[in-house]
Amino acid sequence: QVQLVESGGGLVQAGGSLRLSCAASGRTFGTYAMGWFRQAPGKEREFVAAISWSGGNTNYANSVKGRFTISRDNAKNTVYLQMNSLQPEDTAVYYCAADFSRGSWYVTPRSYAYDVWGQGTQVTVSS
Repeated sequence: QVQLVESGGGLVQAGGSLRLSCAASGRTFGTYAMGWFRQAPGKEREFVAAISWSGGNTNYANSVKGRFTISRDNAKNTVYLQMNSLQPEDTAVYYCAADFSRGSWYVTPRSYAYDVWGQGTQVTVSS
């Protein structure tokens, strides 16, 4: 049973940076893809970024491309989301998720493809 715990959220001014972490336990970390999603108040959950087993393949939502970077450290069982140039529209609860079904290179932006989710961490960007 995989468990995911996010951390690193908080309040930041527009233009600032945050790094989110997601610690995984319960299954060999380097054998599944990971994704980050977010949900703002009154909106549907949306894809942010995803990374393959080894970290060699990544995918980003257009809205964060060039500002956010997803990475993973399989030795530490952790996936990260470095967020730079944050804007008020980035305010949301951020969730990490694990995808057990895809192959070693494949990543997907489809939330229904992810099997396990963390509890979320709040990111608030003030203007």
